[in-house]
Amino acid sequence: MKRRTFVKTLPIATIMAGSIPGYSSKKSGSVNIQPIILPKPEKEGGKSLIASLQERKTDRNISSKALPLQVLSNLLWAAFGINREVLIINKPGRTAPSASNSQEIDLYVALPEGVYLYQAVPHRLTPVIAGDFRKRSGYGKTTSAPVNIFYVADLSRFETGPNQPDPRISDPEVQKSYYYTDTGFIAQNVYLFAASNGLAAWFHNCDKENTAKEFILNPKQRVLFAQTIGYPEER
Repeated sequence: MKRRTFVKTLPIATIMAGSIPGYSSKKSGSVNIQPIILPKPEKEGGKSLIASLQERKTDRNISSKALPLQVLSNLLWAAFGINREVLIINKPGRTAPSASNSQEIDLYVALPEGVYLYQAVPHRLTPVIAGDFRKRSGYGKTTSAPVNIFYVADLSRFETGPNQPDPRISDPEVQKSYYYTDTGFIAQNVYLFAASNGLAAWFHNCDKENTAKEFILNPKQRVLFAQTIGYPEER
């Protein structure tokens, strides 16, 4: 089996067990976690957009079966990855829009072994803290599902300088309307990816207070919602 094919089929936990040279780990107690270099996202395959819209739904019955690394890579790219290298207000284009291209929403990805921050450039998961924090996502199957995405707004990304085309962007209430709307765009991308690839997805509330403390967020960051993704549980 070729190495490229082998990596695609490995579950996330297996990839994480190995070290990645050149990167430091984050610790919680005695446990180390390494950055996860995601494979190049596959941009073909799956069901059509119309078929995905027909299949889009909330499915709370999510299996604990691990997602292959390639599937996780595709999922995160579909959610909020780079789809245009051309700069728009000094930033590359993403798969979901944001107010004045602020790109103020961060995806914190809780896996069984730890929490990671998704970096669209260079398409990797950077360690935040080791340990299983999936329970902060909610209840029921969220605590055992393989992937929980926490949506976190960073208000410092709302630039208010002279080149800002939207003068209202400095208003806290306007900012709130923007980051809630932008989160919805990303969450719908996740729903459509799940529908296109036979996965189950559930967008829901989360433990905002404890999540902010445990993820060591700064005062400018806001925990908004969480979304749980995995294979549908057999019934």
